[in-house]
Amino acid sequence: MMTNHGNRLTQGQFSFLPDLTDEQILAQIRYALKNEWAVSIEYTDDPHPRNTYWEMHRQPLFDLKDPLAILIEINACRATFPDQYVRVNAFDSTRGWETIRLSFLVQRPADEPGFRLERVEAEGRTIRYALRAYALDRPAGRRYTAAPARGRQP
Repeated sequence: MMTNHGNRLTQGQFSFLPDLTDEQILAQIRYALKNEWAVSIEYTDDPHPRNTYWEMHRQPLFDLKDPLAILIEINACRATFPDQYVRVNAFDSTRGWETIRLSFLVQRPADEPGFRLERVEAEGRTIRYALRAYALDRPAGRRYTAAPARGRQP
C-alpha cells in the first residue's frame, strides 16, 4: 500500500480547504447555474500543473439546470474513476468573458504522492528544472491504486 506523503494538490478554488461536502458542492453548482454558466466534469490521473486538458466525463452539461442532476453526474464520475482526481468547471459563455469562471476538485485519490523537482543539465552550463509527478512512476490508469506486493510488476 502506498503511503501518503502529506502532499495535497492545490489546483482550483477551495484547494487549500478540507474536501467539500456534497452540500457544499451543490451550493457551488447553484451559484454557477444562477450565473448561467455551463457545468462540466473532468477527471485525470496526471494532475501536473501544466496538464490543463483533463478527460471530459460525458458532454458538458450546457442545458442541465437541476443541481441534483449535476451532482448525480459528479457521483457517476467518482464511481467510475475512484482513484483519480475529479473536478467541476463552470464555463461563462458571455461575450467578452468566454472562459472558465469556477473550477474546483470534488475528488482526490486516497494517496497523493506529490511531485519531485528534477534537475536537467543542458548545453553549456545551463541547468533546467522540471516537475515530475511521483505517480508517473506507475502505468496510466494505475497511478493511484494500492501498490503491488513486492516482487510483482506494477
